[in-house]
Amino acid sequence: MESGSDLRPLAIHVDECAPRTKPSNYPEPFASRMSGREKRQLGNVFGLTNFGVNLTRLAPGGESALLHRHTKQDEFVYILEGHPTLVTDTVEIPLGPGMCAGFPAEGAAHHLVNRSDAEVVYIEIGDRTDGDIVEYPQDDLSAALGPDGNWVFAHKDGMPY
Repeated sequence: MESGSDLRPLAIHVDECAPRTKPSNYPEPFASRMSGREKRQLGNVFGLTNFGVNLTRLAPGGESALLHRHTKQDEFVYILEGHPTLVTDTVEIPLGPGMCAGFPAEGAAHHLVNRSDAEVVYIEIGDRTDGDIVEYPQDDLSAALGPDGNWVFAHKDGMPY
């Protein structure tokens, strides 16, 4: 269903939004850890620029991202199917359908891990605040959101990947 002047749809069925062709923007050796993750960037279909919305699927053994925290961006997840584990830098919490979690900027480092034998499906929402930096406490990695909207990855000592 098109909206008219910009030819973007007003509504779609989620299957009309193809999964990302590249599972991760991380450099190796981190990108391969995302092989069990599939994202459909729903917000992009509608031309949303202030925040992103993804429908994400995690295969058994998959993880949503590396354990991370943003300096400026907030994130939110809502579990639709399956039973992921929310892992933070201090606690692990089992989640299930109908549960949600939120992560304010500068808050706890976090990610979801699918330790079950069934697929996990969830919606993730995050803003796109300029100047954001992502910290990865367990990995030799940092990321900064560039002026073009792409992530620039470096080692923690500042050496580029």
